[in-house]
Amino acid sequence: MKQETAQGVREFSVQLSCTRRGARIARILAAERLRSWEGGFADAEYVVGELAANAALHGRVPGRDLRLLLRADEVTLRIEVTDAQGDRLPVVRRDPYGESGRGLLLVGALADRWGVLPGPGPCKTVWAELTLPGRSRHRVDHDEPGSG
Repeated sequence: MKQETAQGVREFSVQLSCTRRGARIARILAAERLRSWEGGFADAEYVVGELAANAALHGRVPGRDLRLLLRADEVTLRIEVTDAQGDRLPVVRRDPYGESGRGLLLVGALADRWGVLPGPGPCKTVWAELTLPGRSRHRVDHDEPGSG
């Protein structure tokens, strides 16, 4: 585990097994860390849970881990989950009668922005950003958000 605090930026990173248990631990650790930061990121636990569960279900490669990164400043929390299946990109399913596939719809509803970054190597990182209530964001994103 890694935590750094520099110039108002808080960061937490942990590497876990890319399994259902690892995804559950990612959600628990994120919830604990975010409570300690007292940043008002109430929806972030759900976003972490969905991204980590997707990594465990769709991004698992035997012997490879997932990585969770939380980075917060005064305005924004960025959540990143990296897995080892760079060729399996997330897909937003809109079937209201399907038994699964609505996790990214939840991420899209709770996050202000989300997207996918390729690499390094055979990996991919699915990220989401949440803006604190009552704060404004001035920078412009260049990633392609939420296209799935």
